[in-house]
Amino acid sequence: MITAVILTYNEEQHIGRCIESVRPVAERILVIDSFSSDQTVEIAQSLGAEVLQNTFVNHAIQFQWALDQVDISSPWTLRIDADEIIEPGLQQAIRNFTTDPGDINAVYLRRKITFLSQPITHGFFYPGLILRLWRTGQGRMEQRWMDEHIVVENARTTTLEGGDLVDDNLNDLAWWTAKHVGYARREAYEIIATRERARQEDTSNLSGQAKRKRFLKEQVYGRLPASMRGGMYFFYRYILGRGFLDGKAGFFFHFLQAYWYRTLVDASLYEMEQAAALEGVGSYEYLTRRGVFEAKIPKGIAG
Repeated sequence: MITAVILTYNEEQHIGRCIESVRPVAERILVIDSFSSDQTVEIAQSLGAEVLQNTFVNHAIQFQWALDQVDISSPWTLRIDADEIIEPGLQQAIRNFTTDPGDINAVYLRRKITFLSQPITHGFFYPGLILRLWRTGQGRMEQRWMDEHIVVENARTTTLEGGDLVDDNLNDLAWWTAKHVGYARREAYEIIATRERARQEDTSNLSGQAKRKRFLKEQVYGRLPASMRGGMYFFYRYILGRGFLDGKAGFFFHFLQAYWYRTLVDASLYEMEQAAALEGVGSYEYLTRRGVFEAKIPKGIAG
């Protein structure tokens, strides 16, 4: 009933665990690899997954490439990251749902994040409802540099209970921070690209939590002073959201993810704007000259 699509790059410590958790619900497992240099491909193939390789630009382009290039014939398509696993309770909920889905065409899963080996269950971070299962052919990936979602036209949704989709990355903190440095630059790119479109992005095709989060991020958080909003967001998460109940690991997560990362996005954006001003051009032209927007990102139907 389900084809699972997994994007990978050097995920040898995660991919086997991910595939084993998907196998009870998916008849077909597709791994879209960005030319890994470790054993990711070999492990995936040994576990029965089909592997295709494509040059990586960003997650949105890579995932949409998979939807466009691969003939997915199953009734349902599932998106899962290589460092995620499906808990047994959610496996059963998915099996039960697909036997009698009615007119539902888009399914939200409950997502739980672990950090430093501890689940993060406060700070307005759990459960994170995320659209990851949809009727094949009805969903497309929203084309953004960051914070991309699957969008389903005329979505009729439900949320599955009973278990979680768990984000449990096994890499160390140095890897986590390096990844977020890259994320911060890509998010700054997205802010500049959105400005270039000269209008507020249409989010009417988003639904549920994704739509609310996008509104709060762009219309509320984005209008606060850059020097203050990282601290205010940390206060919102750690105090109002009782992030302190997540213990020591929770403090590190909420501080790094809310304050440090958000401040790094603002600093990266400021750096790009200053560099563009020194050349006497706009930020979009500055990045285009450096090849950032060389790969045109189609708007698509956001997903």
